[in-house]
Amino acid sequence: MDDPSSRRRYACMLDYRRVLAENLKAARKALDLSQEELALEADIDRTYVSGIERGTRNPSLTMIAKLAERLKTTPAALLTPQER
Repeated sequence: MDDPSSRRRYACMLDYRRVLAENLKAARKALDLSQEELALEADIDRTYVSGIERGTRNPSLTMIAKLAERLKTTPAALLTPQER
């Protein structure tokens, strides 16, 4: 990915970590869950949920599916950019 054409191609890609962060936080708040409550139900650490919501963690597809199930949504919904 060192050549300029690769950098341009990836620069226009969506930041799916940011999309996931925003959608996860919105879904969690819609269910009136704290990060700690979600983490307990998903059997993960609260700091991991926080990292996802800040866009600093890169969860696996399995983890995204697990979180989506707990949040009564789908992995696709968590990864779909919202209209601004």
